[in-house]
Amino acid sequence: TKSKAAEEGDAPPAKRAPIFYGSLEEKERERLAKGESGLLGKEGMKAALEAGNINISSGESFTILLGCGFCSATPWWFDPGWVPGAHPAALSPPSSSSSLLDQGEDNKMELVEHQLFLWFLFLFFQYQQTWYHEGPRSLKTARVWLANYSLPRAVKRLEEARLLKEIPEATRTSQRQELHKSLRSLNNFCSQIGDDRPLSYCHFSPNSKLLATACWSGLCKLWSVPDCNLVHTLRGHSTNVGAIVFHPKATVSLDKKDVNLASCAADGSVKLWSLESDEPVADIEGHSMRVARVMWHPSGRFLGTTWY
Repeated sequence: TKSKAAEEGDAPPAKRAPIFYGSLEEKERERLAKGESGLLGKEGMKAALEAGNINISSGESFTILLGCGFCSATPWWFDPGWVPGAHPAALSPPSSSSSLLDQGEDNKMELVEHQLFLWFLFLFFQYQQTWYHEGPRSLKTARVWLANYSLPRAVKRLEEARLLKEIPEATRTSQRQELHKSLRSLNNFCSQIGDDRPLSYCHFSPNSKLLATACWSGLCKLWSVPDCNLVHTLRGHSTNVGAIVFHPKATVSLDKKDVNLASCAADGSVKLWSLESDEPVADIEGHSMRVARVMWHPSGRFLGTTWY
């Protein structure tokens, strides 16, 4: 079927060339040079006040700004020679403030707007500064102990890396190929249903004879390896368990009555477990929101938590 325009023989409309109005930069410069504000300045503010879009009572807002230190004739938070990023730390609170009441009525609003902008600029750069939290003395003691523990192991690790670097590349390549070959030959040895709800985490014991699983049902379970038989069901959490981990010395040199496991849940609870009881040995408080992970330090002396 032909269109109506084709039946009447009308020619298609010609495309019009786009109209370029150019930049308003020059006109804006001329307007500013003449001292005109238009809708972007005082006239626009007056029009907004008359239309009811901005509600400012006479003198009330200026009194509030004066009390906050905004209406100073010389902004205390801004040095005319200062540029963003130069010396934000050199800014200091006001020692004195002089009001804008001695300024002309036409200049009050512009000065307040300008100083408010500088105030928010000051807050922005103050927020960008680096700050340091001053912790308790126990935190310093713990960090010194961690440094003494980790530095000798770091020296040993670097020495092993140097020895590994001296091994010929061909030998290292053949070792990696043997490793990949053995990994490709791995098969599923056994399978077990851990719970009715999804399992969120699992962790092998240091002696590889136990497997701990965490579940969204709030239960934590211990399984024997390799037959996958249930050994213990740890009951204590009332909501989704995020993780459960063995102590680095559990099942090796740590007594079964001591703390051998740690777990965390979505309600902010962190619980410590032994290998003899199905109930938690202790609770760690201080988390008001979900705890995502827990992890023991390799020494077993510290327990780290990450929470929302």
